[in-house]
This record gives sequence, structure tokens and C-alpha cells, in this order.
Amino acid sequence: MSQLDRTPSGGPPSKGFRLDRTNAKIWGVCAGIANSTGIDPMIIRVGFVVGALVSVGTAGLIYAAIGLIAD
Repeated sequence: MSQLDRTPSGGPPSKGFRLDRTNAKIWGVCAGIANSTGIDPMIIRVGFVVGALVSVGTAGLIYAAIGLIAD
């Protein structure tokens, strides 16, 4: 098997969006967004939780859609 190159979370942004299963909590969506933008993954996770509470679950549906589409 080939060794995949993984950048640590919070490092320089990557070229494209991919799910990050090594730093994943559920599907790796927030860690993937953090890798592609260069932001700390905990900030992205907190944003999704706050968004899910404020939007009555719409952010959860968006998270699931990203997880299924990017898989």
C-alpha cells in the first residue's frame, strides 16, 4: 500500500477539499474543511454545533450532505 501524504490540522491549506479520516470525529468533514482552509478544526466543529442549534438542524443536514458527497 502507498503512504498517503497528510498535512497536520492547522497547517498550510491544501489544494482541494478531501475528508480527513485521520483527524475525524464523525466523518471527517470539519477536519477536511480545516485542512483546506488552514483553520483550526475545533473552530469549524464549534461553528457547526452552533449552526445546528441556531438553524434548528439545517447545519446538521449540510454536514451530512458534505460527508456523503465528498466520500
